[in-house]
Amino acid sequence: MKKYIALAAFIALTMGVKAQQTGTKMSAADSLLNAMNANEKPGPVDIFKSTRLVLSQTTKMVNKNNFNFQIIHRFGDIAGTNGGPQTAFGIDRVNDVFFGFEYGVSDNFNIDLGRSTIGQLIQLELKYAVMHQTTDGSSPFAITLMGEAGARPYAAFPTFGSRLSYVAQVIVAHQFPGVSLQLSPTFVRNNTPYPVMPGSEQQFLALQGAARFKLSNHTGFIVDYAHPFSSVRSNTDTFESPLGFGYEVETGGHVFTINITNTNAVSEINVLSNSQSRYSKGQYRIGFTISRMFDFNPKTKGEKK
Repeated sequence: MKKYIALAAFIALTMGVKAQQTGTKMSAADSLLNAMNANEKPGPVDIFKSTRLVLSQTTKMVNKNNFNFQIIHRFGDIAGTNGGPQTAFGIDRVNDVFFGFEYGVSDNFNIDLGRSTIGQLIQLELKYAVMHQTTDGSSPFAITLMGEAGARPYAAFPTFGSRLSYVAQVIVAHQFPGVSLQLSPTFVRNNTPYPVMPGSEQQFLALQGAARFKLSNHTGFIVDYAHPFSSVRSNTDTFESPLGFGYEVETGGHVFTINITNTNAVSEINVLSNSQSRYSKGQYRIGFTISRMFDFNPKTKGEKK
């Protein structure tokens, strides 16, 4: 009987020692995992899903060796004298179509090429991310610099230089819980004042502001506004500050936005220089933006293509 008692005591002691050893190993693994997590570098916050909202460009960059193809469309007036059922509430008419190509030279430097229907405008753009908002809060804002040059090659101008227009922006953004906010101080210059009318300046300042309200992990509601600081645009009834509202959906490599805005144009050069439509007159329209990202980075072994 004593043998059995001694054997049971030995087994219990052995199991207790093994449990202690197992517990020690688990604690060491947990400690190592915690140390690895503590040493992880803070990453950038994904403030926006796309490089464009309704009117504004964002601080979001196209990653290195990625290519983003965009189609942006503005239909005709929904209401007013040029809208209504006779034009299928604007669907029968096209005010502007923009094709854009964005390439990531690096994660922080993009080159973009685009073409608009209005004015047959061709534009080249450089975009550089100076700062990213980080997940640990060490960098509270994202700051991106954007410079854009556009030319109207098919209209009648006396010189090549008179065809050119320029936009320079500082885009500052921050993501709060549930909402992303952005402000973009902007400088605009048209070598030939646009539109051509008495008092139209060659250059002026503007301010764009946008907000994206998170509805789910893949959807959001957008409010986008721009105001040119220009005497001719502020002191006459001809011009109106652009204002847009959008619903954004992210689906894999696509980002789709359907929107309503009172501006006909897509390009910042045209939007800020010559927006004359008013919501009060039914001069607002449906539009959409489709972005499709392509990744040209070499695939590692075993990675799915």
